[in-house]
This record gives sequence, C-alpha cells and structure tokens, in this order.
Amino acid sequence: MPVIASSYQPPAHLRHGHLQTILPTLLRRVPALAYERHSPDTPDGDFLDLDWARVGSRRLAIICHGLEGDSERAYVRGMARACNAAGWDALAYNCRGCGGRPNRGPAFYHSGATGDLAVAVAEGLARGYEALALIGFSLGGNLVMKYLGELGTTAPPQIKAGVGFSVPCDLADSGQRMELAQNRLYVRRFLRLLRGKIRAKMHLVPGAMDDRGYGRIKNFRQFDDRYTAPLHGFADAQDYYCQASCRPLLGRIALPALMVNALDDPLLGPGCFPWAEAQASACFFLEAPAHGGHVGFMAGGGAYWSEERAVRFISQAAG
Repeated sequence: MPVIASSYQPPAHLRHGHLQTILPTLLRRVPALAYERHSPDTPDGDFLDLDWARVGSRRLAIICHGLEGDSERAYVRGMARACNAAGWDALAYNCRGCGGRPNRGPAFYHSGATGDLAVAVAEGLARGYEALALIGFSLGGNLVMKYLGELGTTAPPQIKAGVGFSVPCDLADSGQRMELAQNRLYVRRFLRLLRGKIRAKMHLVPGAMDDRGYGRIKNFRQFDDRYTAPLHGFADAQDYYCQASCRPLLGRIALPALMVNALDDPLLGPGCFPWAEAQASACFFLEAPAHGGHVGFMAGGGAYWSEERAVRFISQAAG
C-alpha cells in the first residue's frame, strides 16, 4: 500500500497553502547555473530547448517545469543544484516555446505533450547515461507521470524513477478548483502570460490564431476550448482534460514513482489525490503532507524540503 506518511513539517509561520504558493516566487533567490543549451529537433519539424548542468556523472535527472515556467525558474534551478550536489547531472527541460523564444509551428505545449518529453529522454539515453530520473512540478509533474504510465513495462531499463510535486493529475478537477474566487489572482496571471505566447504566434504564424476578444476569457476551460484543444488535436477542453490527465495511467507505472501533493494546495481539488491508485500499486507512491501549498514545500532558512525529498527518492531507486 504505497501511501506514504510524509516527513514534511514546515515552520509554524509557513503552514498556509497560499503563503507557501506565493512566497517562493517573491523571495527565493537561486544563483544562475552555467547551463549548456542544446536544441534538438522534434519529429514534427519543431525544436526543444534543453539546458544542461553537468558534473560528469553517469546519472541524469530531467527536470520539468510547470505552466508558463522555464529552466530559469528558481524551483528548477534549485532542484538542478540539489541534483548536481548529490552527484547527478541535470537536464532542465523547457516545454515547447518556453525556452525564451517562440517555437516554429502553431502548436506550443500542453499538459499531456509526452512526445516532446520523450525527445529529452532520448537525448539522455543517446549520451550513454546509466540511470535516468524524471522530476516534474505541477504541469511538468503530470507530464512525468503520464509519460511513465504510457511506457508501462516497456520503459527503458535506464529510467529508474519519477517524482512529481503538486501534480494536477485530474485536469478537469484542477480547472474547477482554479475557478474559485480565492484563485482568481493565479488565473489572471497565467492568462496574461499565455496571451503573450498567443501574440507571438500571431506574428510568427499569421492566420493560425488571434487574440480578438481575449479579455472575455476568464478561466482555463475557456482558454483551452479556444486555443489548447484545436491547436493540439482535441475536440474541446473536456476531451483535452480526459486525454492529457495522468491519473488514468498511474496504475500502469512499472517503476518507482512518487507523487507529492500537499493537502493545502489551493490549486488541487479532491480528484488530484489518487489514493486508490497508490493503494493498488506496487510502484506508484502518493505522499500528501498537510502543508506545502503549490510548488512550495519551504523548510525555513532558505531550504526546500522538496529538493531533499526528490534527491533521496531517485538516489534510492537508482541504487
């Protein structure tokens, strides 16, 4: 029954979901990493920006950011540094169009785009790494778990583990949660950032889309109905949520995989806590600490429990 009693105990002043969600974006300062960028082509003629932080290891951790994130986000750099310190090379994966420049085609990224993640994994395998681990945050966590579920027992033996923090494993449930009044600040911020990508696409691929009436979009379902679904081959937002959510695939994961979702995460509803799947699996582990917010898990003194937790899990799995 892989439901884990969590060891995370934040300081008393950090036991609030919104505080843990917002403070790291305002206060966290992580020194820049000397990334080496490689931009492989994708099978459909586009490209990905992959940023490498190497220490000469035979082990590689691939780190996937969340919605409208990138390799320069403090939580990504912090995890990459923690992996390097533990003897792992790190590859900070930028979702399509998130590497600081627009991608070539009209499609960009979405919560279920595991084909692009497979390109990053293939890059690691081609370099001869003996052990690979995948670590994702929020949208990136859904990508990691969905990818491992799709692989099932066919996963290459070099892939040893996966970890996801604050994973919206039921996208429809998470979308409904985001429509609550208490979450309007987050929604407005994400929609503003996404509009920037839409406008860049309008110039790059004329006629593919437009932003007329964009101000009438008030939630993710409306955005996904208008943009995400048609751009990526889904019938509508609901079809996208059904096909892109990782929860239906968790039972197929055949290697050690840990999902850490805080019970006070303001962006996750009850559908994002897959208790039954964890209890029925020998490989999928669910850890649900009482606190941590969304991609928070601050430990005081500038430390982040999530980094120690991820490194410990992947290192134990790799042997």
